[in-house]
Amino acid sequence: MQLEAATSPNQNLTKPVRDNFLVFGAPDVQQAEIDELIDTVKSGWLGTGPKTYQFETNFARYTQAQYSIGLNSCTAGMHLALDLLDLQPGDEVITTAMTFVATPNVVVHHNARPVFVDVQPDTFNIDPDAVEAAITPRTRAIMPVDMCGRPVEMERLMEIARHHNLRVIEDAAHATEAVRQGRKIGAIADVTAFSFYVTKNLTTGEGGMVTTDDPEWAAEMRMRALHGLSRDAWKRYSAEGFQPYDCAYPGYKYNMTDMQASLGLHQLARLENNLRVREQYWAYYDAAFADLAEVTIPVPVTPGDVHARHLYTLLLNLESLAVTRNEFIDLLKHENIGSGIHFTPTHLHSFYQKEFGYKLGDFPHAEFIGERTISLPFSTKVTAQDLADVAEAVHRVVRRHRR
Repeated sequence: MQLEAATSPNQNLTKPVRDNFLVFGAPDVQQAEIDELIDTVKSGWLGTGPKTYQFETNFARYTQAQYSIGLNSCTAGMHLALDLLDLQPGDEVITTAMTFVATPNVVVHHNARPVFVDVQPDTFNIDPDAVEAAITPRTRAIMPVDMCGRPVEMERLMEIARHHNLRVIEDAAHATEAVRQGRKIGAIADVTAFSFYVTKNLTTGEGGMVTTDDPEWAAEMRMRALHGLSRDAWKRYSAEGFQPYDCAYPGYKYNMTDMQASLGLHQLARLENNLRVREQYWAYYDAAFADLAEVTIPVPVTPGDVHARHLYTLLLNLESLAVTRNEFIDLLKHENIGSGIHFTPTHLHSFYQKEFGYKLGDFPHAEFIGERTISLPFSTKVTAQDLADVAEAVHRVVRRHRR
């Protein structure tokens, strides 16, 4: 796909850059997924079944993990992984202050304490030095997040974890395609959880996956993901005939369905080709904003890594602008451009302040990013003209609101 420079500024400054609204994070669902979904509906097998198993098999091969378990969300995967640790009240799990609230929420669900640490200001990823400094006798696990699709320094975190006899549960919601120094994300941590939410590079509408190389953990998570029953539901009601089952653990309803897997099978098959497209789009945005002093573009990828290119995020240089980040988003909306915030630092949410005493000033890098971050439309569904419209809208807002 050939991408050209943004169109010249619209001379009618009262007219939005676009006539129709460009949605942030629109899913790219094609005919193959639709046909597969129709086939699934006609088959009568809508729940967890053979297509889920095939998707799990393909995903394990893609991530180079030994085991892969389809779930209804990435959150479910993180919850299951922590469930295996048998956390006790007062136990601690170290995680990043720059993430979606699902990451620390699952820690709270186990009556443990999420211990936030700051991030690296350039990568937005958890700072391994801060992780090591936060370890106490109560620490049980480390939960890093591959922000925006940029892989975390997993080799360093695994070294820290092994030295202190801790587990690493990786939140790779943004990072299905990512590679860290030649190793696929999904085949490094003790457990890695992926998201297939509607805005993700690989979407099943809702859904997720966990990967691990530990056969006992894999078997236990699979069992706990479906009520703690001793047999998979699709085997109990398949041509093999009914088989009695036993509840071996008070488990959860976290299983993926064949309807979700119908989308995932084809989304996964196109993922690497789509990554090439996303890399072109990323380069286009980099070039469009490189000389715009009022914004900071993402730092280059570390040699040897593969960035999943999930979110293209600008940092607004607010000292040079007469508007706040939220006002900037509203101004883009007036231009019919959608955008997102990734993220408000977790320690600034009211629950975590009231429950654990976190406050403004605790994690300066995360707070700096959280005040300035803005994610632009970035999907393989967008067109070259869409990208040009986004670039022009950002330039227009900056021109109007420079200090």
